[in-house]
Amino acid sequence: MFFVAAVLTILSGLFYAASRVAMCQYGSPFCDNPLLVLVAAGLAACWGAFVSVR
Repeated sequence: MFFVAAVLTILSGLFYAASRVAMCQYGSPFCDNPLLVLVAAGLAACWGAFVSVR
């Protein structure tokens, strides 16, 4: 789950960078609001921490 959180964090950064450049021409919701992907990364990290408790 931590791998998923890391991937989502990287994707959030890519969507943020794409929203600042002319890469998001079609109005993707992730390019308009990359914070959604970052929130999903935080939730995945929390879930991973919850599941890995022994």
